Amino acid sequence: MRSIAVAVPVPGLGPLTYDVPEGLPLPSVGARVLVPLGKRTVTGIVLGSDRGQTGVRPGSDPTAVSATKPVTDILDSDPFLPPDVVELATWVADYYVCGVGEAIATAMPPRAWIESERHAAITGTGEARMLSERGVRRDVLEQLTGGKLASVAALARKSRGAHAVVAALEADGLISLTRPLKGTADASRSVRFAVLTAQGADAVAVALGKRQQEALDLLRGAPDGLALSALAGQGIPADVLTRLARLGLVSIERRRIERDPFDPSSASGLPRDQSRGDSTQAMVRTPVTDLTGEQQQALATLLARAATKTYHAALLHGVTGSGKTEVYLRLARAVRDGGRGVLLMVPEIALTPAAAAIFREAFGARVAIQHSGLSDGERYDQWQRIRRGDVDVVVGTRSAIFAPLANIGLIVVDEEHDGSYKQEESPRYHGRDVAVVRARSAGALIVLGSATPSLESYHNAGSGRYELLTLRRRVLDRPMADVTIVDMRAEFAAEGPDVVLSARLRAAMAARLERGEQAIVLLNRRGFATVVFCRQCGETMECPNCSVTLTVHKAAGRARCHYCNHSAPLPKVCGKCAGPYLEQLGFGTERVEEEVRALFPDARIGRVDRDTIRKRGAIGAFLEKFARKELDVLVGTQMIAKGHDFPSVTLVGVISADVGLGLADFRAAERTFQLLTQVAGRSGRGVLAGEAVVQTLYPTHYSIRHACRQDYLAFYEDELTFRRAMRYPPAVAMINVIVKARSRQGAMEDAGVIAQGLRIPGLEGWRVLGPAPAPLGRLKGEHRAQLFIKGTQRNAMRKALLTVLEGRPELKRRTTVDVDPMNVL
Repeated sequence: MRSIAVAVPVPGLGPLTYDVPEGLPLPSVGARVLVPLGKRTVTGIVLGSDRGQTGVRPGSDPTAVSATKPVTDILDSDPFLPPDVVELATWVADYYVCGVGEAIATAMPPRAWIESERHAAITGTGEARMLSERGVRRDVLEQLTGGKLASVAALARKSRGAHAVVAALEADGLISLTRPLKGTADASRSVRFAVLTAQGADAVAVALGKRQQEALDLLRGAPDGLALSALAGQGIPADVLTRLARLGLVSIERRRIERDPFDPSSASGLPRDQSRGDSTQAMVRTPVTDLTGEQQQALATLLARAATKTYHAALLHGVTGSGKTEVYLRLARAVRDGGRGVLLMVPEIALTPAAAAIFREAFGARVAIQHSGLSDGERYDQWQRIRRGDVDVVVGTRSAIFAPLANIGLIVVDEEHDGSYKQEESPRYHGRDVAVVRARSAGALIVLGSATPSLESYHNAGSGRYELLTLRRRVLDRPMADVTIVDMRAEFAAEGPDVVLSARLRAAMAARLERGEQAIVLLNRRGFATVVFCRQCGETMECPNCSVTLTVHKAAGRARCHYCNHSAPLPKVCGKCAGPYLEQLGFGTERVEEEVRALFPDARIGRVDRDTIRKRGAIGAFLEKFARKELDVLVGTQMIAKGHDFPSVTLVGVISADVGLGLADFRAAERTFQLLTQVAGRSGRGVLAGEAVVQTLYPTHYSIRHACRQDYLAFYEDELTFRRAMRYPPAVAMINVIVKARSRQGAMEDAGVIAQGLRIPGLEGWRVLGPAPAPLGRLKGEHRAQLFIKGTQRNAMRKALLTVLEGRPELKRRTTVDVDPMNVL
């Protein structure tokens, strides 16, 4: 028998070995195969020939190994995932310590998986005994009477505890279970079209009914035919067309229809950017004809690097408004003209429409987009266009790094510092770092762009791993925004502790509104208040599942946990002492919006945070309205702080600039500096000068001082000094390990087992700090303990940790491993 290694989408599971039966061709790397896994049949991706795997879960008893199971079917004659993408996903699995199937699943498009789904049917014995059964057993049997089939998942949704009941009913012979396959090998959409035949074109009108004649008249005006759905919209039902087909006057055929987010004629009623409120028309830039001297120099250098068609990494450090996008665009045109593909990555979905519009305008239909804001069908079809080679340019968020784009010559990671490039669930990969690996493998140029580079990237530039290119001046020599720091301690002393907008910010907003200019107000915390507090007994309203207080959302009338989404109605009395003296302390964007409306009742105000953009396309609608000057003030969280260009914005107000400084996270100062610098850069991007008002309780903190002066180098030196002293990245490599358990003691004991296994006598390549209770000691009902591994031997650290976990499979399932963490809470 011939054996192959297969990755299946199961968390923590490595490659499995399966035999390819005689009569089936040996599948190529990247092809999909159907394989048995336990009692299920699932889709797997071929990794290559047998790699010496056992065919069982890692950590299993080797004496229990059974014969290797055969492949059930082969779904693809050619690779579904290109081999280079398979190789990249395999690297991600190894580097970020996760199952290879998890990494492969990240690279797969939606609707590409086929798996078995348990279906239940009642037996004759079950029919006979149904009336004697009680409770959930009878409920389940009644849902299956009359020969009905139902999935076990559907039964579980209707009846609590149905999974256990189904198992018992099957054991008693009252029901039978089958496992039919769910899904198809090709998830493309096809639509029925009606096309006029030659006989239909000559049909005599008197021989036909009215509706039949109307159908033929419509089809005569459409030589390529019309979709049956379109004809139904014209009052022509399907049965009329069926009768015409029987007469030979019309032929009905199925055609594949691409769900294209750019195409107004696609079956989904696009352009989606407009139909969902994500119109990019107002955000498309005025064409640039002349580059600044700095832009020309940077572009010339990058063009020379791209022409070598070998791997090269460059960090483009340009202040906000310096024209980095224009450099990307011209560089992409040259690479594309040279016959190679281009991948542009942006950190958030909100930035995708504007970026896609710019590249679509330049390169037409040979541009595809990839992000989770599209429907599954759209993502699948866009992915297939890329795989077929129908596009040269891909624009997308972090998962776009796995796009099946052939012959990549350029990868651009815009706003490379942004934490959104790091995925917070397994596989915990960083899109920027994976992009560097893919560029190296493809022999491509990678450009990392930012006004506030991450310390890691700037450190790499300083050590020679990346080439540093700098744009120090804004386009048209527009000045940077003037920044005023407001010490809120003085404001509280003068106006009381409840003041939200300082006198300086209020005056600046009044002046802008009077002149018809626009303002942005930023607070990186949503909700109305941060805590409900009882003045009588001191009790606070806390989440029952997490170690946090509930946040007040006034419009919804509820208090909500921002970690597990638990919510409760706002109480009228204290839940502990029944006292009526409840106060709401702290504030978020909802409160800021209320304050602005009270101060400026005639102003048109919009708020952008997770509470207001839950509906698809809502953020695009807000940004478009703001770009068209239909809003005067935009209040929001960090999602309005970067990447947007609004020429009429001349004021940015920052509420509680230090809101993130108190977090138990070594990146707190860096994130504060980046956020303040980015949001201040939204002001004064047009012909009018800009201003930023920054409110803070810590006006002398170095991150705030340097951000207000837009002085990245000074911040970098201060922050790097701190990181070196405390042995944090980029001075050392770091792995964050979180162990979850039902009790605090259990979590600490299990984390202690891992720490002890890593403290190898005589080894000085790394240090283990902890275990200790995590800053968020309880999350989603589980207690959490934490330990850090710090050192200069990242590969050895990962392998040692994996060795410890493989020896304890049950502990491994409850352990989160985050290599190069962006968040240590």
